Amino acid sequence: MAAFRSLCALVFAVAVSSGAASPAQLRGPQAAVQPPRPTAPGQPPAGQAPEMRIAAVVNDEVISVFDLVSRMRLVMISSNIPDTPETRQRIGSQVLRSLIDEKLELQEAKKQNISATDTETNNGLQQIEKQNNMKPGQLDEFLKARGIDRATLLDQLTAGIVWAKLVRKLAAQTTEISDEEIDEALKRVKEHAGEPQSRVAEIFLAVDKPAQDDEMRALAERLVQQMRQGARFSAIAQQFSKSATAAVGGDIGWVRPDQLPPELGKVVSQLRVGELSAPVRVTGGYYLLLVVDRRGNSGSEQDTVYDIVQVVFPLPAQASEASRRAAMNEATGVRTAAKDCPSLLKIGKEKAPKLSSEGKLRAGSISPEMRNLVNRLAIGQASEPIVQKNGVGVIMVCAKSDKGAGAVTREEVGESLLTQRLDTVARRYLRDLRRNAYVDVRV
Repeated sequence: MAAFRSLCALVFAVAVSSGAASPAQLRGPQAAVQPPRPTAPGQPPAGQAPEMRIAAVVNDEVISVFDLVSRMRLVMISSNIPDTPETRQRIGSQVLRSLIDEKLELQEAKKQNISATDTETNNGLQQIEKQNNMKPGQLDEFLKARGIDRATLLDQLTAGIVWAKLVRKLAAQTTEISDEEIDEALKRVKEHAGEPQSRVAEIFLAVDKPAQDDEMRALAERLVQQMRQGARFSAIAQQFSKSATAAVGGDIGWVRPDQLPPELGKVVSQLRVGELSAPVRVTGGYYLLLVVDRRGNSGSEQDTVYDIVQVVFPLPAQASEASRRAAMNEATGVRTAAKDCPSLLKIGKEKAPKLSSEGKLRAGSISPEMRNLVNRLAIGQASEPIVQKNGVGVIMVCAKSDKGAGAVTREEVGESLLTQRLDTVARRYLRDLRRNAYVDVRV
């Protein structure tokens, strides 16, 4: 099985398992991380097991070398980065930095009495399995086969949940999206309604102080190199990006260049579809940008959303001719009997429950042949029987929306503005936690 494509879509990727530190290691808040000692991750002194060594102390809790090595292995597998000694050496410091940040976030959540429920973490694990076409429980087997401690992923999910809650709690106290701001944003949308849009993904590497600039620039360049050699942008974003969009693989969505900061908008306008930018220095850090797609903003056939019911009579790959004729006859009978979507769905649930379904599909997400077929159907009209890979089916369009790319609602605009605010709140929150923390890096 190929390495899993992405971690679950929770706001911010985070966390690590903890242990108690001795009183001698606790000496109150310090603004800066203590200088690291010159030892490579995973290389303990003779006679001492790696998991027994301390990678870092964060306030009153420990990050072990075992935690660090497990996380690096998870990062490399999920991102499709080659697991080599050279790669470990290159990404080790940034992975440890992420673990330290996650530890600070978890500690703050505990202070604020914020936690993740079992339901929330289980839903996260189930989402990972679903995203990667795994059966229930198969994720545990996947991790075990690759030597990754399950707690590494579970802690990351847990911290992602509580950090999102923390940020939203703080934003609710300090941030309010006014009607005037939404009105202004809607006005800009209308003014630029005819301009092209780009589907953009981002990775943001924060630089909190000048001394980190060289390290972050070098990391950005290494990540660019890895992605150009096959590492997945979305997984890299989830593991390394400090933007709120990390949770969804860095996906910003459809934007015009004028909706981005000037230095980023200029880069996006010059990139071709599928092209990855070089590191872009902005106030606060470095951006890596990827143009996923591009379209005109007046809307297109691919933006149409269809509400569809389908009934499929299953057939095995090596079905006999008699079985094929029987399935075709069943589909023809359903097409004749169904007068509308509810009746088609009812018949499907009775005659072919395993493959009968209803849902919404965007035209751009289905094949051109199927899109042409669906587009020719009138609302409430059942299609001719369609031979598919898994059987013979009938589809019916219940409704369709021709909402153009520029037609956005107040709710969508408000949510977009809130996401931007959450990003700013999260960065400031984490910066303050770092400044008030005692951190002693040991490797």
